[in-house]
Amino acid sequence: MGWINWLYPGINIKRWLLLFSLGVLFVGLGLALLFNYQVMGALEELLFRMSYITTGNYSNIPIILAGLLCVLIGLYIMVYGTRKIVASIVAVLIPDKNGSLMETIFVQRKLTHGPAITVIGGGTGLSTLLRGMKYITNNCTAVVTVADDGGSSGRLRKELGIIPPGDLRNCLTALADREPVMERLMQYRFTGDSPFDGHCFGNLFIAAVAEAEGGMEEGLNVVSQILKVRGRVIPSTLANIQLEAEMDDGSTVLGESEIPKARKHIKKMVMKPPDAPAAKQAVEAIKNADILILGPGSLYTSVIPNLLVKEIREAVLASSAAKIYVCNVMTQPGETDGYGAYDHVMALINHIGEQFLDFVIVNNQQITQKQLDLYGAEGSLPVSADIKKLEELGITVIPANLISKDNLVRHNPRKLSRAIMTLIYKMRLFGKDVRLFDYMLLKQGLRTLIKEDLQEEAGKKK
Repeated sequence: MGWINWLYPGINIKRWLLLFSLGVLFVGLGLALLFNYQVMGALEELLFRMSYITTGNYSNIPIILAGLLCVLIGLYIMVYGTRKIVASIVAVLIPDKNGSLMETIFVQRKLTHGPAITVIGGGTGLSTLLRGMKYITNNCTAVVTVADDGGSSGRLRKELGIIPPGDLRNCLTALADREPVMERLMQYRFTGDSPFDGHCFGNLFIAAVAEAEGGMEEGLNVVSQILKVRGRVIPSTLANIQLEAEMDDGSTVLGESEIPKARKHIKKMVMKPPDAPAAKQAVEAIKNADILILGPGSLYTSVIPNLLVKEIREAVLASSAAKIYVCNVMTQPGETDGYGAYDHVMALINHIGEQFLDFVIVNNQQITQKQLDLYGAEGSLPVSADIKKLEELGITVIPANLISKDNLVRHNPRKLSRAIMTLIYKMRLFGKDVRLFDYMLLKQGLRTLIKEDLQEEAGKKK
């Protein structure tokens, strides 16, 4: 029987259960004295005699005091025993917890009841977003493109016939509960003259688990359990797909890694084969989402490839969730040269077939001259916000400070997740029409409450 397992030696539970039982016994004894049960007659008589010896009169006061004392002793033992039982269990389940137990429980409950968010994309942009999202909700699903054909992922794809694990690895690492240690291991890349040269350990690990479990979906589920991932990571399709770009000059370029090298203006992206089926879990995650987020990441080789899968595209259009696009901060040479936020959005609209976005989050934080010089040398420029042009499409634009403070002009995970969480608060109060929210929020004095709640959600004491 299952309850017998609690009596096994070494789990440090039995002693506290016994202490708790002793506390219950004391409480029962105290209540019996207070309510004058006849079975306690002998003890009552003893207390009567003690009162006569000490005061010269018979009195009920010693009995009442003894009853109250027993109740207090019993309650103290029960509380102490309960605390020890909980502490013994928590010490096993959360051996490296920081902060108080109450804080841990509160944060976990808030995360468990967080909004169902599905993020669609790939590359480093998606993993950057996920690093912040895991402090907002445990109900986060990443639908990841599998068109990568370069580096370690490309080699494993050719040699083992599996979908490329690179972007999946980055997302799993970003959502892992013990990110710093696991990231060093999962991102470790072999060097030297061995056959492993250039391979990433995380890619090999995912490939091995997928083969052992009989498929990539099953393998990702097992890896998620090992890494204690907060959420799910799902490939958009399990098919062996390739990307092809049709350029403005009529030429075509085949292969995800080759497209940016052409340095031409992309007109349209095509998936081969065009009828590759979507992963069922990916479609379900989109249908069940409260919030759909696209980007950030390489527009044509990370975000749009997911929309080329017919079932993914149809699920996005049919979804009633709020649809948010997180626009890139800088243009990407060979993909989005000269693009503003409006151009990014129009590329999405053209590939999905209609205007489907509710919100676009753009950066309005000033980029330093040092950063501009560094990126300008590579042909990368800041993406303009294009707020008026986007609003003409019926899209609400959310400008925010999103950049990290280092020399790399990229999204800061915490800043980005804070902007998304603030938007979610706005939608809870006002639905998708949030244009008057800031004034009303200030007037009602709620801004401080939101700031405090965001700090709790962010889990500063990780």
